[in-house]
Amino acid sequence: MQTSGRFLGAVREAVPLVHNITNFVAMNVMANVQLAIGASPAMVHAREEVAEFASLAQALTVNIGTADAQWGAAMEEAAGVVRKAGRCWVFDPVGVAATRFRQDLSDRLLALEPSVVRGNASEILTLAGLGGAARGVDAGDSVAAAEDAARALADRTGGIVAVSGPVDFVTDGARAARVSNGHPMMSRITVMGCSLNGVIAAFCVDQPVFDATVAALAAFGIAGEDAGRTARGPGSFQPAFIDALYHLTPEALDAAARIEEVA
Repeated sequence: MQTSGRFLGAVREAVPLVHNITNFVAMNVMANVQLAIGASPAMVHAREEVAEFASLAQALTVNIGTADAQWGAAMEEAAGVVRKAGRCWVFDPVGVAATRFRQDLSDRLLALEPSVVRGNASEILTLAGLGGAARGVDAGDSVAAAEDAARALADRTGGIVAVSGPVDFVTDGARAARVSNGHPMMSRITVMGCSLNGVIAAFCVDQPVFDATVAALAAFGIAGEDAGRTARGPGSFQPAFIDALYHLTPEALDAAARIEEVA
């Protein structure tokens, strides 16, 4: 496992442009999270321009939380451009079990071989064809229950699968790691997972994707721990979290990361 802090240092030095096709709820917070970590976010979803903009970006995130037919087509076009260019793209299958539209769109996006699929346990189980106990967009399954599904999905896509939860699980089908950084209040703030996609994408630019994904999860969790020390509740947690990301250093990331590589 490579040292986590170096990935944060690389983001701060390069300030990568990350193209985000995300949901309406997430846009503002996600952009501010990416700015705090050192990336340059762009929220571009119009079908008339996504392919052109994707050709300029260094990474892409796709989140189907509030997708419709036009957004879905734009997601496919942007992902196709980024895939052809050999750049990283992160796919978040929000609420994939909820409707046939989301399932069909997710199948088409998976065929475009995302570099990273990040979701909760129920979403990963659904994508792997193993059911899942989702409650709308929330997980009804444990991360541990989705580990085999994550490995199978990684084998299928040829990329990385990250299962978010109290202890995150990351795998490329062969290697795997658990990241135990985080704070319980993170689950009480909307768009935390959506925002995490942007941090993962920024960390993965021109880097080994497995190690970069693990480092991004650790950085995100450490910022949550720091914010949780002063926040009085979800309302004060969010700005404290963004401040914590902004002040996080590579050295602090290395010192506080709780990463366990597993067989």
